[in-house]
Amino acid sequence: EGASVLVVDLEPMAQAPEHADRTIFLQGDVSQRSCAEQALATALQHWGRVDGLLNNAGIIHGCAFLDLRDEDFDRVLAVNLRAFFIFSQVVARHMVAHRIRGSIVNMSSVNAILAIPDQLPYAVSKGGVNQLTRVSAMALASQGIRVNAVGPGTIATELARKAVLGSEAARRRIMSRTPLLRLGEPDEVAQVAAFLLSEEASYLTGQIVYPDGGRLALN
Repeated sequence: EGASVLVVDLEPMAQAPEHADRTIFLQGDVSQRSCAEQALATALQHWGRVDGLLNNAGIIHGCAFLDLRDEDFDRVLAVNLRAFFIFSQVVARHMVAHRIRGSIVNMSSVNAILAIPDQLPYAVSKGGVNQLTRVSAMALASQGIRVNAVGPGTIATELARKAVLGSEAARRRIMSRTPLLRLGEPDEVAQVAAFLLSEEASYLTGQIVYPDGGRLALN
């Protein structure tokens, strides 16, 4: 879409980005406020302003409810929810200070509403993301900053393969509750996020959009 993009991740980037002239990579732990502050400073150094934020980092910890440890619960919520708050606050402060009518998009999930018994921290974190989206949208509306979320169904990502697509039987279960009878593609989610970040979504705020192949409607 022509944007200049700063990518932040704990793991090093595996390959050069497609648009290397407009993409910067920063390695860091998104659950730490210092990482968000460094990311903003890096973006400002290169481009002078930040117009949009996509909170997209996510981890899982599959575990039976009775066996779940405090530290694993805390670790998932630190990345999937706390980091979203920290980055949103740091970037929103910049937008307000410079009167930027920006956009924030949070990555949620159908599991903010639906439940998977062995994915408690993940489901709880995504439920929290939905409320973070709604509350921050209301808090920032008067400043002209929009906040929305994307709640994908099962998308053909490495995370999904580890979490719910470990066998053919698991894949069949997913397909049985997905009316479009296929996995979503990462690009199909990216298009929704790009739309919400853009001026084409200028009258949308506090919304969660679900690219899920019809899964929520069926379930």
